[in-house]
Parts: sequence; C-alpha cells; structure tokens
Amino acid sequence: MTENKQLVVFSLDGQHYALNLTCVERIVRAVEVTHVPDAPETILGVINVEGEIIPVVNTRRRLGLPDREIELQDLFIIIRHNAQRLALLGDEVMPVLEIPAQQVVASDRVLPGSGYVQGVAKLDEGMVIVLTVEKMLSFDQRARLDAAIGVLEEGTHG
Repeated sequence: MTENKQLVVFSLDGQHYALNLTCVERIVRAVEVTHVPDAPETILGVINVEGEIIPVVNTRRRLGLPDREIELQDLFIIIRHNAQRLALLGDEVMPVLEIPAQQVVASDRVLPGSGYVQGVAKLDEGMVIVLTVEKMLSFDQRARLDAAIGVLEEGTHG
C-alpha cells in the first residue's frame, strides 16, 4: 500500500512551496504586523490571533526572495511545531494536495545542506518545494524572539 502525503501548497512570487498538512493549524487573511525590536532579521514582527501573539516569519527573506510590503490579499499560514506557533506569509494558498510519498524527492538528493527544505515534489504542473517547519527558526533565533516578545508584552502591561 502506498503512503500519501497531504500538503498545503502556497505561492510566493509564482514559486510553489508546501508544508505538511499535519503542521498547519489554519490560514488567516493578512493583518497588521507589529514590529518587534531586537527580533531576528527573519521575523517580520508579531500578529494577534484570537488573543495569542504569534511571530511572523519573513518567508520571503528566509527563502531568498526579494522583500515586498504585505498586501491585503496576502495570507498568513499559522503553523505549529510542538508548542511553538509561527505564521508564514504567502501570496496565495491552494487546496490541500494529496500525492504519493515517493513523488517527494528528499532534499539531500536534490539540495544538499538546505536546512529548511524537506524535499521537492514532482507534479504535472511543475515542482513544489516542501519545507521543514522545525527549521524555520533556529534555537538561537527562537530564544532572541522570545526575549524580544517578553519586552514587548511588559511594555503593554506596565
């Protein structure tokens, strides 16, 4: 029996990326991002989703694409890994894609040394880069971000 992968596919500048469905919590329309001083450069800031502060990863910078302003039609993909929640910015999100696991070529065979790429999926419409959620923020970046958010929260309660 063939194992299938369920992927949430999103686009940035016309390139398609994917995340395993199991790590995607929800997708929300773009909202105002609050800048966090001293946050890692790969963090755009934070957003408030139902009372929870969620860091927004600068997906474009993380993937080596040119920065641009967030637009109203953009979307935030809220992901969860262990107790950590992050928002990734996408231009567009497609319906969930289910493909045979063997259609995903492991990153070490295609892009050796690429930390946050899990693999590349071969589709009839082209290629989709499957990202690894665990590697979107390093441990050091997460610690810096937690400290910066702590300072931000103290400022709102003090």
